[in-house]
Amino acid sequence: MNDALQPRLRQRGRASVDFLAHLFFGSRGARQDIQEHLNANFGEGASLPDDLDERHEAITQALSRKPGYRAGQTIGEWHARQHGLIAVEAFEALKPDITERLARYDQGPSRLIADENFKAPEYFDGVEIHRTRGGWDGHPYMGFVHGEIVHRLIVEATYPGGIFKQRRLVAGLAPKNSYNRILEMGCSTGHFTQALAETYPDAEITGVDVSIRALEHALRTGNACGHRWQLHLRAAEDTGFDDGRFDLAASYILLHEMPADAIRAAFAEAYRVLEPGGDLLMSDVARYAHLNKVQEWQADQTARFGGEPFWRESASLDLAAILEEAGFEEVDGRAIGNQGYPYPYVVTARKPE
Repeated sequence: MNDALQPRLRQRGRASVDFLAHLFFGSRGARQDIQEHLNANFGEGASLPDDLDERHEAITQALSRKPGYRAGQTIGEWHARQHGLIAVEAFEALKPDITERLARYDQGPSRLIADENFKAPEYFDGVEIHRTRGGWDGHPYMGFVHGEIVHRLIVEATYPGGIFKQRRLVAGLAPKNSYNRILEMGCSTGHFTQALAETYPDAEITGVDVSIRALEHALRTGNACGHRWQLHLRAAEDTGFDDGRFDLAASYILLHEMPADAIRAAFAEAYRVLEPGGDLLMSDVARYAHLNKVQEWQADQTARFGGEPFWRESASLDLAAILEEAGFEEVDGRAIGNQGYPYPYVVTARKPE
């Protein structure tokens, strides 16, 4: 990754962002306390209700008097509400220097095509994903704020093994060693796009996303690295490209941001735009079917704090079965795993010749 886009925060912003990251490590004792109580009370959850909402109530009643649980809930809620605001405040302190630097990469070999008549899907329009005030397009530089401040300085610092390393790992899991024309569905700020470009350096890469702010930063990412990406303001389920245009359709942790009907439509769209023999590579959050009842509750709690309205609906789907329904063959779904936890889940498939 070209360091031209790396955030160089001022002292106050740096201290605030560092605090967010260190809060994760500083609250480790509270998380361990919660886990010990969960293990002691429920084990893997065989005695818990099958209904997830009833399970939430049962666990909350059992743990509500535990100091570690109360502390964990308070910290989680505060972090969820404040991380985006703190990141925006850190960005604002950099003006005008940072906007001048970013403007250098608005032009270059990559291109952004945005239809002025584009209408965002209902599941995205007005939704404050990740509890981001105003939504993903709520700030003129939200792509930079989330791509470079939140993800690079907070998520990367706290994610076991590194979130960018995981992106590169997933990019290399496609069935073939090389591709000519790749479509990334939900390219966001271009971090997985970069992983695809590094893994398949000879491929022509096209990305679509429903957030103009994210795409603007993906454009900068591509230009800063000298790539010739073609980026479009379009939905994954309605890309508008010709039939059979691509030989790989890919996405990274996109599907949990979409309701089930949109996921099915995106898979059907991937099938349509792939050439015969083309491949699909998609990753997403852990499938609830792969988790015990306690782990499923924990994942659902994370989604509640994180502002993920479609997480449960998406994580409950059998993605492999839906791909087969769409016509794909050689479908392989597997949990890659991270320190014993089945995240991310990666599925590959092939369109018949």
